[in-house]
Amino acid sequence: MLECVVNVSEGRDTGLVRFIAGGEPGTTNPAVLDIHSDADHNRSVYTTVGTSCVRDIARRAVEVLDVSQHAGVHPRLGVVDVVPFVALDGSGTDDALRARDDFAHWASTALHVPVFLYGPERTLPDVRRTAWTSLSPDHGPDAPHPTAGAMCVGVRPVLIAYNVFLATSDMNVARIVAARVRRPGLRTLAFLVAGSAQVSMNIVDTQTISVADAYDLVASETRLAGSTVQRAELVGLLPQRQLEMVDETRWEQLDIGPSQTIEARLNALS
Repeated sequence: MLECVVNVSEGRDTGLVRFIAGGEPGTTNPAVLDIHSDADHNRSVYTTVGTSCVRDIARRAVEVLDVSQHAGVHPRLGVVDVVPFVALDGSGTDDALRARDDFAHWASTALHVPVFLYGPERTLPDVRRTAWTSLSPDHGPDAPHPTAGAMCVGVRPVLIAYNVFLATSDMNVARIVAARVRRPGLRTLAFLVAGSAQVSMNIVDTQTISVADAYDLVASETRLAGSTVQRAELVGLLPQRQLEMVDETRWEQLDIGPSQTIEARLNALS
């Protein structure tokens, strides 16, 4: 089975977010396991399974959104900004690569949107840093779509998107903390969200870095910078093994729990 975690540049209009999803997660559209939206990022993360649902999401997003009118703190190249395919149990990297390449060809021909690939070729941060300068699209037009921009379509292992909010609006503190906790397997950025400084993280090495580790690193560096942690936020879902890496007494503090696992949402479909 393949998971696809589609990042769409709309997080404020709940009607549009639902329209793009094609229904409510797990009910009217069972292929959508979860939707996480953020107004300040102006971004929604759709956790899906299979390979057809992602095309429907992309088509609807390109139909109704305009990246030239978009405003939000999160960086983006297009209205369908990131499309990563993830191999779950029963599938492998080759399956994810085939799905990625099929989707990239479809998006560039059916939607006329340029596509940058990531995975074995390069990382997503590499694409963000070099797109339209030293890096040209791998598929599609050699200029951005007038309203849809471009897509980053890739293959990656399971990762965890995780945010920690600080009890300060001082972005210098957030940038310092983000830089100090960044390391192999843990990517970080700093944002101002709803008046609070936020350290936004992608836990790439989910085998050895837990959400508790990420939280504690931020909390430690935040104290050294003269502030405290306000709260944590899981974006999307996490693998069951992450719960097993963390003491149950901390789940509420870390904003995680059994209902937020990939496995639980898949089991609910059967």
